[in-house]
Amino acid sequence: MHRLTFDLFIVGGGINGAGIARDAAGRGLSVALCEQSDFAGATSSASTKLIHGGLRYLEYYEFRLVAEALAEREVLLGIAPHIARPLRFVMPHAKGLRPAWMIRLGLFLYDHLGGRTTLPKSQGIRLVGTLWGAGLKPEFRKGFLYSDAWVDDARLVVLNLRSAQAHGAVILPRTRFLDAKREDGAWSIRLADSATGTQRHIRSRMLVNAAGPWVSQVAGTLDASTTTAKVRLVKGSHIVVPKLFEGEHAYILQDAGKRIIFMIPYEQDFTLIGTTDVVVDAIGTGAAISKDEIDYLCESVSRYTRQAVTPEMVVWSYSGVRPLYDNGIDDPSAVTRDYTLVLDDAGQNIPQLSIFGGKITTYRKLAEAALDKLQPWLNAKRGEWTAGEALPGGDLGGEGLAGLLAGLAKRYPQLPAELMKSVARRHGTLAFTLLGQGVTLADLGRDFGGGLYEREVRYLVAHEWASSADDVLWRRTKAGLHMSEAQRREFAEFMTREIRNPAQLRSA
Repeated sequence: MHRLTFDLFIVGGGINGAGIARDAAGRGLSVALCEQSDFAGATSSASTKLIHGGLRYLEYYEFRLVAEALAEREVLLGIAPHIARPLRFVMPHAKGLRPAWMIRLGLFLYDHLGGRTTLPKSQGIRLVGTLWGAGLKPEFRKGFLYSDAWVDDARLVVLNLRSAQAHGAVILPRTRFLDAKREDGAWSIRLADSATGTQRHIRSRMLVNAAGPWVSQVAGTLDASTTTAKVRLVKGSHIVVPKLFEGEHAYILQDAGKRIIFMIPYEQDFTLIGTTDVVVDAIGTGAAISKDEIDYLCESVSRYTRQAVTPEMVVWSYSGVRPLYDNGIDDPSAVTRDYTLVLDDAGQNIPQLSIFGGKITTYRKLAEAALDKLQPWLNAKRGEWTAGEALPGGDLGGEGLAGLLAGLAKRYPQLPAELMKSVARRHGTLAFTLLGQGVTLADLGRDFGGGLYEREVRYLVAHEWASSADDVLWRRTKAGLHMSEAQRREFAEFMTREIRNPAQLRSA
């Protein structure tokens, strides 16, 4: 880092930190961000991967949150059309749970709360004998259809960080925040390399604590902090099984206790099922799914599916800890998913802002709200802007993804169509930059399996801060899901061998 003092320093490289870094850098502020591990390495890559208003939040009267999220759904589909796409949801009507009139009322509100929408409105549907009922038991005869959207959550984080960097932000992966104190009119901040422990010191006029599940721990290291807000740690787990139904729609199901569970088409050949809500006392206990959670998810969806879902079918699972604002409610499903921003300057005019809660759908509005809180200290050169500029690779133009795929087919006629589709969905128009002169499969280098080639791996390390096998296989791509255990092991060996000489890996 060449700069000694920044306008804004951000702790945490999840979606909230990334969104704030992008927004602030684009307003002309000098920004730095650190992340102790990989970007989106925790909660932000463990979501249900939906851009949605949250239909169930209407029951908790969170109308502002739902309205904001529905409006943001349109914005994100516009600025990230390569990694986000519309998705139709089917809700089978289950007798004895929510009555039909209540569901119709909720869907009417859902259709209209967010203002203008490009997505189809909700409607009642027949399930038996139709594609909408594919894979369901015949006893579920009627249901409801509505619209939301899907997003690649980890790529959303990385693309926000790439945009922040393009606007001048300094991005520091695998850099641990140690502590900070107010002195001489600014924050004096200590950082350490997560691998070597080598320390460095920097200064910043403002500090944002966007550490997610670690928000309370970071707050505890801040000199003269008066922040008293508490975080509720709620684990959400998901399982992935072989594809359970045909069609590109998803299902929203109700368990016996009226909790919501999703079944979502995933990576062409699979179905994603989630999520759970389990209060945990420590971040470490939320790192992996439990047997009880697997059993719960399997049993809950098996109530609806023609084919029983069993724990033996699970090919992958992931868990994340949501850092929700503790509003004193016992039921973890009822704890607000809205964000809470706590500003603290300890009477010294050196501000620190802590982020509690939030949904991936509303990360951009959270960033704007955070900078509004810091407005007295900003001296920004411009105002709100992030809704009008596509994320890297998202400038698809009027023809959208179909136009991009046609352009790739014309430029790279010898490359398989399925490979082009995967690369386009990950990188958008940057696919041309990634592929470059790689017009044949041989030009792409080693084939690791799962649609992953060496040229893309080198690109991810050089341009997207990837440094380990997990960074590539489960966050930058989902190629690991399509690979055998032997292929994953061989790829990990490749990354370990190559990463010892990063300059070599970045040479392509």
